[in-house]
Amino acid sequence: MRGRFDGQQNKCLVTALVVATIFLGLLYIYHGSLFGSQGHGSAALQYGSRSLRKLGLGRDEDADENSLKVGQEDGEDGIFPKSFPVCDARHSELIPCLDRNLIYQMRLKLDLSVMEHYERHCPPQERRYNCLIPPPPGYKVPIKWPRSRDEVWKANIPHTHLAHEKSDQNWMVVKGDKIVFPGGGTHFHYGADKYIASIANMLNFSNNNLNNEGMIRTVLDVGCGVASFGAYLLSSDIIAMSLAPNDVHQNQIQFALERGIPAYLGVLGTKRLPYPSRSFEFAHCSRCRIDWLQRDGILLLELDRVVKAGGYFAYSSPEAYAQDEEDLRIWREMSAFVEHMCWKLVAKRNQTVVWMKPLTNDCYIQRPPGTQSPLCRPDDDPDAIWDVQMEACITPYSEHDHKVGGSGLAPWPARLTAPPPRLADFGYSNDMFAKDTQLWRHRVDSYWSLLGPKIVSDSLRNLMDMKASLGSFAAALKEKNIWVMNVVPEDGPNTLKLIYDRGLIGTMHNWCEAFSTYPRTYDLLHASTVLSDTKQKGCSIEDLLIEMDRILRPTGFIIIRDKQSVVDYVKKYLSALHWEVVATADSSSDSDQDIDEVVLIIQKKMWLTGGAFRHSE
Repeated sequence: MRGRFDGQQNKCLVTALVVATIFLGLLYIYHGSLFGSQGHGSAALQYGSRSLRKLGLGRDEDADENSLKVGQEDGEDGIFPKSFPVCDARHSELIPCLDRNLIYQMRLKLDLSVMEHYERHCPPQERRYNCLIPPPPGYKVPIKWPRSRDEVWKANIPHTHLAHEKSDQNWMVVKGDKIVFPGGGTHFHYGADKYIASIANMLNFSNNNLNNEGMIRTVLDVGCGVASFGAYLLSSDIIAMSLAPNDVHQNQIQFALERGIPAYLGVLGTKRLPYPSRSFEFAHCSRCRIDWLQRDGILLLELDRVVKAGGYFAYSSPEAYAQDEEDLRIWREMSAFVEHMCWKLVAKRNQTVVWMKPLTNDCYIQRPPGTQSPLCRPDDDPDAIWDVQMEACITPYSEHDHKVGGSGLAPWPARLTAPPPRLADFGYSNDMFAKDTQLWRHRVDSYWSLLGPKIVSDSLRNLMDMKASLGSFAAALKEKNIWVMNVVPEDGPNTLKLIYDRGLIGTMHNWCEAFSTYPRTYDLLHASTVLSDTKQKGCSIEDLLIEMDRILRPTGFIIIRDKQSVVDYVKKYLSALHWEVVATADSSSDSDQDIDEVVLIIQKKMWLTGGAFRHSE
């Protein structure tokens, strides 16, 4: 009897263990689905759901589960979201392709000595943040231009370390709820305006005006700080691309864009800058902390590539004036190197030296064989700039440019509407150029008529044309108090050099990736066939819409010009993105539109995850 009882007892025990194992397995699967993804994505979803409910945009606690996540129609994955999760507040300044946390997580082996860690490294699809970037607590509608040149709301960029670190150089000063910009810099404590006038005086330009009667229009400011140099050039009809990395002076480009000053996150590292050859008439470095002599002078040679024939490089640094042994050594070596590059020293005074690039190939031809910094190979394309390694060589001028002896550009503002000399590189005629200019003038007039009820003269400042072509959208806006970042797709005709020849600025980009800017930095995005192009490339329209939302300021606008089917698709995401339709126009209202092309104008709503949202005025 005892053996039978023990057998039954063992059988019951085994059964109980099996049941317990099954129960624990089910429990693990259930909780694993919750805890197994407790990274950024799940945190964003939980945070976003609470936030949206506060705004009355989420679901009730007992609502149907499917109503939280999806609509009833088919999207890219068969569903359309009724709401997107909101990223955690610590990601309020996320730049996906310049995210140092991503570099650490992916264990990328980068050479810090050549600034690879400040170059673009985009997350793979599975690491993307498919959530909306929240503004910081207390965010306000930005102060309008031109007041914004001199002051911004502290709540919008709550970082004051630069004000303390650079307190003796007048970069920026905290005053109550604002950050004020006196216009100073490391080498121009008493104001960028006086510094700019002194450079013009060194070059004997009339009236101490750096624009040299319209012959200097585009400037590259390397290591720009908070872009006060570029800010004070604008009054002289000069537009600067203020360039700096997301380095120890974090948020400097964010401050520049918040001020309404053209700026871009980038670095002189291992890859070419995203600008074609001969883009700028003037390059500037004031204490930019760049070792120009490293790697056989490759960074100076990259600067040479993007400066126009007869262009200038102004360099303000201790090496230009200090008398200690190390600075004197650097000065001697740098002077010898630029001489081999055929740059001519045209002015030196106090802290600043200015060199000039040659107008022709004559100096290059006359150099002794074996001179350091060889000419680039004949098959090297100096305008290949997307994800292309720098070359330690000099780009000579074409036979045509050598004969012309200079850029051949008209002075500003005539060059804006004059056919650029490099137009023929694309097989475009002067007549085609004139028609494109006129077409976009008409289209921009139509856009502003549609926007009319929503904007006043100072509503917009920072604009982006996401597919700029010849830059005629920006050209049509010349009389408005705005500036345009002209973006040329990396896989299309590289018309960016024509844009620079017109006296405009821009960059190259692949819209399957995130743009190199901080969140909330542009007032208006113009997307002409960008979404249909993205779909054709096999990339996600949904990802691009989330990226556009990241770039756009609250209350900002998006103008979409695309196929009817694409516009209809975008409309299904409006509620989830907190966007609303301002106006629409079809082909019947614009004789220049393609038959299947429509215009949709959208405004981004004001929403916060916590704290009060207040207007600045």
